[in-house]
Amino acid sequence: MSQTETSQLPPWKRYLITEPTFHALEEAAPRFGQSVEDLLRTNFLPLQFGSETTEPPPKRVWRGIDLFAGIGGIRLGFEQAFGKRAFRTVLSCEWDAAAQATYRANFYDERPIAGDITKLPAEDVPSFDICLAGFPCQAFSLAGKRMGFDDGYKGMSRGTLFFDVARICEFHRPLVIFCENVKGLVIHDHGRTFEVIKGRLRQMGYRVHSKVLNSKDFGVPQNRERIYVVAFREDVDDSGFRFPEPQGKHVSLRDILEKKPVSVKYYLSTQYLHTLKEHRARHEAAGHGFGYEIRPLDGIANAVVCGGMGRERNLVIDPRLTDFTPVTKIKGEVNREGIRRLTPREWARLQGFPDSFELLLSDASLYKQFGNSVTVPVIRAIAEKIKETLDGQRQRDNGQQG
Repeated sequence: MSQTETSQLPPWKRYLITEPTFHALEEAAPRFGQSVEDLLRTNFLPLQFGSETTEPPPKRVWRGIDLFAGIGGIRLGFEQAFGKRAFRTVLSCEWDAAAQATYRANFYDERPIAGDITKLPAEDVPSFDICLAGFPCQAFSLAGKRMGFDDGYKGMSRGTLFFDVARICEFHRPLVIFCENVKGLVIHDHGRTFEVIKGRLRQMGYRVHSKVLNSKDFGVPQNRERIYVVAFREDVDDSGFRFPEPQGKHVSLRDILEKKPVSVKYYLSTQYLHTLKEHRARHEAAGHGFGYEIRPLDGIANAVVCGGMGRERNLVIDPRLTDFTPVTKIKGEVNREGIRRLTPREWARLQGFPDSFELLLSDASLYKQFGNSVTVPVIRAIAEKIKETLDGQRQRDNGQQG
């Protein structure tokens, strides 16, 4: 069913309830000071366009908010773990317009995407069970200036945006707060920054679990270490929670390459390749490890990142090109060594996004978005462990009620 067809359905069909139930809610809405649509959005899961309705409804719908949503990688991992109909995102917040465009192309929400989190009143956020927050990593990145809480960008202090997560969660008291960031957060300012963040969560009444995990251990050929934080509210029994163990599945770069030859635009020009070789030689002479890299197809990629040499550190040799006629303006000619960049779709695969994920923007925007995003299979594996803990809590609560 298309998005247009879904929007044209009667409200009781859009929310998978009976017509009498809808009319009962319609009568009750004024007593709660809400419209019937508000009650529906708050208590029922809407029909997603493109979804099938033959499966039984979930026993429990978990409500989440997606802060610093990017292109929705964390949300996608949680939907995969909980079930798309069992995990409902009631609010998404992302300030970058291009990221919003990719997000909207892949997720359907009736509520518009919120922009600047610093201007989002906590009381305007719908109630939720799980907070997803991949707050900006540039302030703590090993590849950046690592300015931490002092980092500013475009008039916004990126390093302090975690405290807006805390502000919203302290107001709503969700069951779980999930955060992802670069590994550099753990060692920034000799570990003090990370202790401030964990201390704030504990002060709010949460027990904090954290671990550095590598994407290469979860079925994608990318060496990407990130810190993951899971904070359970103190009344949730999290004694059995453990982060997932490495899956042991070997995947190589060859497995994520496009099956058909890619456009000549991804192949480096001879002039640019010469510049890269000179750049690398200068750094090697100075004892630095910077520079372009050609990755073996039977190996794995370096971490995909949005700045610096992100694309040039994951070059591959792909000899399948037969037509070397440039399709963009270049200096020199297309190299005959078969050296090319990975495509945005290949970057998406390195991050574990399915091929059904829509890529509608320019290559430059997509490289930035996937470099800033998360590895979906890692998120899914952690979310499955979170779900086990919450399901166990729900069973205990139901047993006590019985």
